[in-house]
Amino acid sequence: MLIPNRLLMGPGPSNVSSDVLSALAQPTIGHLDPVFQTMMEEVKDLLRYAFRTKNAMTFPVSAPASLAMEAALVNLLEPGDTAIIAQNGVFGGRMADIAERAGATVVLLSFEWGKPVCNETVAHAVKANPHAKLLAFVHAETSTGVESDAADLCRIAREAGMLSVVDTVTGLGGIPVAVDDWLADVVYSGTQKCLSVPPGLAPITFSDKAIDTIKSRKTKVQSWFCDLNLVLGYWSGEGGRSYHHTAPVNAIYGLYQGLADLKAEGLEASWARHRAMHERLAKGLDDLGLELLVEAPHRLPQLNPVVVPADVDEAFVRSRLLADHDIEIGAGLGSLAGKVWRIGLMGQTAQAENVDRLIAALGSVLAEARRRAVA
Repeated sequence: MLIPNRLLMGPGPSNVSSDVLSALAQPTIGHLDPVFQTMMEEVKDLLRYAFRTKNAMTFPVSAPASLAMEAALVNLLEPGDTAIIAQNGVFGGRMADIAERAGATVVLLSFEWGKPVCNETVAHAVKANPHAKLLAFVHAETSTGVESDAADLCRIAREAGMLSVVDTVTGLGGIPVAVDDWLADVVYSGTQKCLSVPPGLAPITFSDKAIDTIKSRKTKVQSWFCDLNLVLGYWSGEGGRSYHHTAPVNAIYGLYQGLADLKAEGLEASWARHRAMHERLAKGLDDLGLELLVEAPHRLPQLNPVVVPADVDEAFVRSRLLADHDIEIGAGLGSLAGKVWRIGLMGQTAQAENVDRLIAALGSVLAEARRRAVA
């Protein structure tokens, strides 16, 4: 089957470089092969660079980011524990669902979609629930394009003696992520956003405090596959690796290359590029009379929800961009369904020529949509 070459400007996946595609196509070797084990250690080092951490237990989960979310929560939570979870979009709600399935009591703090988590509200909830085991929140909310203050939220949890779980699936590589500076306990991401690697792997990092919590559990982790006590034997590399599962060898080749490319560019340069492309996009959208959903101080430069004009068919615009221009943008989720388009500027996609191509195509399709509406 011939696969079209799309410009991926939705919420993920992002476009993948030719170097990463070439890496994926290298010969498959065994997941316990010494050459592959050497690469595993290099991938862990590169992930530490990307996360800005020295955490020993930093590795890619062999699954999409939703399983990293699950691994973080089911390893830390036992039946009867209390988890404080902040929700300002789809993925905070998913965290709450996973925590409840793990047998925890969830204190759910709901915030307006399109706004950041209110740290003052979280601080009050932490004070009111001193027995809670952890605070979980989304740093870079993919469904709304909002960045919350991870450093301060982690501080609130830490000062209360609670663990912190941070979702930065859309953040890593696109905006500053500083695990050690935040003193965060578990932070996870995905490969298909700002790392520009195909979906299917989920970088995650655990603090020593989180590891100690997991090792001192009174009950077994409810998920065999996610149980870090078992996974450690494969990814730790201490005294020889023990078999846990057949790792996605070629996918890790791709991740290695994507992370190496990020390091070659430099984190600060990558953040600056994403910011510059966001500003270019915002200017182009303004010229078309379109508005961004999120207030400027809280915008994710790599994920831009655009308010759909009242006189425009939201789905028609997306379908015409794809069919006529080979450009994919995303629809709104949850309460934002039908109200926004989500435009991604992530990783390889965050290039000036891509922004300009989208703005030109969007202008043409919007004119067609309005003609169609009055016909």
